[in-house]
Amino acid sequence: MTADSLDSLRSVTVERTGPGLFTATNSRGDTITFGTGSVGGFTPVELFLAAIGGCSAADVDVATSRHAEPGEFSVAVHGHKAEDAGGNHMTGLEAAFTVRFPPGGAGDRARAILPRAVKTSHDKLCTVSRTVEAGTPVTVKVADVD
Repeated sequence: MTADSLDSLRSVTVERTGPGLFTATNSRGDTITFGTGSVGGFTPVELFLAAIGGCSAADVDVATSRHAEPGEFSVAVHGHKAEDAGGNHMTGLEAAFTVRFPPGGAGDRARAILPRAVKTSHDKLCTVSRTVEAGTPVTVKVADVD
């Protein structure tokens, strides 16, 4: 790998930690535990929705909070799990922002750029939703077999 490809590489390792339970570890050693939903916690689909909302939220926060600190900032992300001849997938994905800024000039500036920040995140910046919309293929393989 070249230095450029190492700079762009993102990775996690997912390990089974119990029946229906898994832990993902990133290159910084941070972890998140998830499962099939049978024992609580987030499911992979819920993590997918959180990734869409989190990626765009980070973009919008950078753009707006330089003007004013929001009093409320949330992103509700939803979609429908569908199964058809092509297999399981999500349809109707939507991320809805609820952001409130304090009254006054700084809040007015942040409110004014909010729609553009949301659109720019969706159209250009959010790697997660941009990848979904581009339809990037995922290659899977068996790396080790005992």
